[in-house]
Amino acid sequence: MTATDASSFPTPRTDPGPAYVSRATLQPSPPPASTVGPWAWMRTHLFTGPVNIALTIVIALLLAWAIPPLLRFLVIDAIWTGQNREACIYTPDRTVVGACWAFVTDRAAYFTYGSYPMAERWRVNVFFALLAIGVVWLLNLKAPRRDIGGIYFFVVLPIVSYILLVGAPWLGLRTVETNLWGGILVTIVCSAVGIVVSLPLGIILALGRRSTMPAAKLFSVIFIEFVRGVPLITVLFMASVMLPLFVPYEFQPDKLLRALIGIALFAAAYMAEVVRAGLQALPRGQYEGAMAMGLSYWQMMGLVILPQALKITIPNIVNTYIGLFKDTTLVVIVGIFDFLKTIEAARIDPTWGAPTVSATGYVYAAVFYFICCYLMSSYARGVEARLARADKR
Repeated sequence: MTATDASSFPTPRTDPGPAYVSRATLQPSPPPASTVGPWAWMRTHLFTGPVNIALTIVIALLLAWAIPPLLRFLVIDAIWTGQNREACIYTPDRTVVGACWAFVTDRAAYFTYGSYPMAERWRVNVFFALLAIGVVWLLNLKAPRRDIGGIYFFVVLPIVSYILLVGAPWLGLRTVETNLWGGILVTIVCSAVGIVVSLPLGIILALGRRSTMPAAKLFSVIFIEFVRGVPLITVLFMASVMLPLFVPYEFQPDKLLRALIGIALFAAAYMAEVVRAGLQALPRGQYEGAMAMGLSYWQMMGLVILPQALKITIPNIVNTYIGLFKDTTLVVIVGIFDFLKTIEAARIDPTWGAPTVSATGYVYAAVFYFICCYLMSSYARGVEARLARADKR
């Protein structure tokens, strides 16, 4: 190529261009301070309008009025160590006495086991550990072989728990009568049995109420309406007094088993209406589509209808479980020492006859029930969020 030919090509531009055009990419500017941070959150959630501002101020004043006395009673002025009532009574040197946590520490074993023999309480601890393993294995979605976890929770755990708690002389475990059980042990047993039994029984009752078979529908309607029409105390009395009349004397269940049956039947009636609401919320097309695919009735319910109905009613199911967990305190009416009853019995003990002992015991019970109910509610919210993400795909 000659110099003449090269000169015919356009010369590349080497000037930097206009001075007002930047060739470097600028970093994004931070958002305005009014849109991020705690102040922005407060403006968005607490001070969005006159009504919201007024409610925020009222709630802040209520918290400022309630929290300092509670902190002084529960923490600052609380008594943490002691052997008897002398540690928690007023004296000339101690004119302010807060919560008597020494009482809770001293009676913690009684609150947990009731009158269960001290030498056998390791069996209760093993039961708690096995129950925790089963719950985590069944509810944790990342746990391996959750199918085996279901068999463990619904088949193996009840059998092993019965052997541990009641006893098996042929295994060297002495028999412990249920009238010696008490405290958190009874509360957990009643709640676990009611929660596990009520859902499948409630599903059967809900399907029976929507059935086209007159006998099944009539039985389900009568059972649900009768149980829902009476308070739980009445059901517990009927289970405790009338149930032994229908079985021979040698086969009469003990007092705790009668209460467990009453709680399970009562919760199942309410659970049936919760499940029925989910079944009615599904469009007719879901039923027709399942039948068009040639599915049988039980295949249609198990594979298509019930999974969707239960997903819809998760909040109501958890609400029923939480109510059932708190209603187990009513078993004290039929003479069973649950967690709250052990606190009632311990607070009137002259050894701990101090002014703040009763309030401390009830605070301890409130914290226990709140933690358990909050854990159930939190897990349910997580399940709802996961299922909601699946619907958005």
